[in-house]
Amino acid sequence: MLESLRGKKMMFVGDSLNRGMYVSLICLLHSQIPENSKSMDTFGSLTVFTLKDYNATIEFYWAPFLLESNSDNATVHRVTDRIVRKGSINKHGRYWRGADIVVFNTYLWWRTGFKMKILEGSFKDENKRIVEMESEDAYRMALKTMVKWVKKNMDPLKTRVFFATMSPTHYKSEDWGEEQGKKCYNQTTPIQDMDHWPSDCSKTLMKVIREELDKRADFPVTVLNITQLSGYRKDAHTSIYKKQWSPLTKEQLANPVSYSDCIHWCLPGLQDTWNELFFAKLFYP
Repeated sequence: MLESLRGKKMMFVGDSLNRGMYVSLICLLHSQIPENSKSMDTFGSLTVFTLKDYNATIEFYWAPFLLESNSDNATVHRVTDRIVRKGSINKHGRYWRGADIVVFNTYLWWRTGFKMKILEGSFKDENKRIVEMESEDAYRMALKTMVKWVKKNMDPLKTRVFFATMSPTHYKSEDWGEEQGKKCYNQTTPIQDMDHWPSDCSKTLMKVIREELDKRADFPVTVLNITQLSGYRKDAHTSIYKKQWSPLTKEQLANPVSYSDCIHWCLPGLQDTWNELFFAKLFYP
């Protein structure tokens, strides 16, 4: 992997699940790199890991919807009323130009349980025109915009483009036959049922991914299907061991289930497997 990255720029673009995959890859590689030959820097939405001896970078860019949105601040993005600007990818895309390998993802942020609010126009407009769209239609719009941008700004002979499918959560313990409300807390074994499909992963949106990205002749996008294999891993989340951004209350401490993170994944762990799949698709397409 290091040798193939010589003189190149690899990018991960998306939300915190893609950032986890990015961190996993760096953890897998950095022990082979001398201390004075590597550095990690963050510039707003962009994090850059530099491999000096290889004249290469592995980068992560925060864009949870890929399109411009009111959740684009890399650190302060807990917005209750999410708004996505229609077709507006260039604000982010200018940072992706020149990449030789790109891994995109977007999913979780579209799952609000409500219709998506789509801005037609600019966030600077005094009178904003906002329309509501079904999440399926809004998601399809985002993927179409991504593909259009890739075709316009990247060369299929020089750049490999990947898209990671949805990462499951494990908040519904009834999904694996336990009583409701237990979530992923204290889970120590994977789900054994090989037919298990994560209930929070929309098969409708999976179909949209297939329809928009599979077998594109004009610009091939390699789909990294990590969904079902991750769905088994109710035991692999950060749970109560994640970094807490604010002090826990007495009530929370008395009930660990209440603050268990069943979205993100421990490292080392599952996301290393995502990178093994990525490695296989990269070198043996």
